[in-house]
Amino acid sequence: MREVCSFTKKRMTKLSVNINKVATLRNSRGGNAPDLLKVVTDLQSYGAEGITVHPRPDQRHIRYADAHALPKVVTTEYNIEGNPIPEFVQMVLEIRPTQVTLVPDAVDALTSNAGWDTHPNLDFLKSVIQDFKAAGIRTSIFVDPDIRMIEGAVATGADRIELYTEAFADGYASNAEKAIAPYVQAAIRANELGLGINAGHDLSLDNIKFFAQNIPQLLEVSIGHALVCESLYLGFENVIPMYLQRLAQ
Repeated sequence: MREVCSFTKKRMTKLSVNINKVATLRNSRGGNAPDLLKVVTDLQSYGAEGITVHPRPDQRHIRYADAHALPKVVTTEYNIEGNPIPEFVQMVLEIRPTQVTLVPDAVDALTSNAGWDTHPNLDFLKSVIQDFKAAGIRTSIFVDPDIRMIEGAVATGADRIELYTEAFADGYASNAEKAIAPYVQAAIRANELGLGINAGHDLSLDNIKFFAQNIPQLLEVSIGHALVCESLYLGFENVIPMYLQRLAQ
């Protein structure tokens, strides 16, 4: 019994799989191959503990119609992330996913490349988050590992933050300790303020174990691009358990 409790504690970090790249592959040829609903069903059967989508205004990968269809097959947690423009807010309130993650993307952004400046956007974020929470949706905002931004995040009323991890991933190979340091401090402060901690962007099989071991009370990682790339060689059915194993160590 003691070993079971220990494992449960270590496995507090959930793996949410971002399926945007799967949708990009489908959209590149038209039609419905690969079938997103089938992929999501399979991902969960392989151990994924959440599904993440990030619909953008141009719908170049995940479409708003996809976001509406997915609740039929998501049996774990459903996380919708994106810039809270009016169309996005309306979609999320209609779907009512487990979690909404607010990201300050430009309309033409290739990928998420910065967290919120929470102080000048405080009133806007408070208003949007209040609407989501009234609908029973857990809220998270995408932030850089900056203490000031995290202190601003708690004032928005958000339940969680998602740490933008590109800087960690970029610096991991050359100096892992230096790369992780601001994230550790950010996580400590978030915990002090009562914010839950998620993380995502460029996390991979190579760096996820070190990241998770060093971030206190890490609740969720959202991984898409690297996981799909790794699965081209190894298969989803192998890669997902490999992530879960690293998160448990």
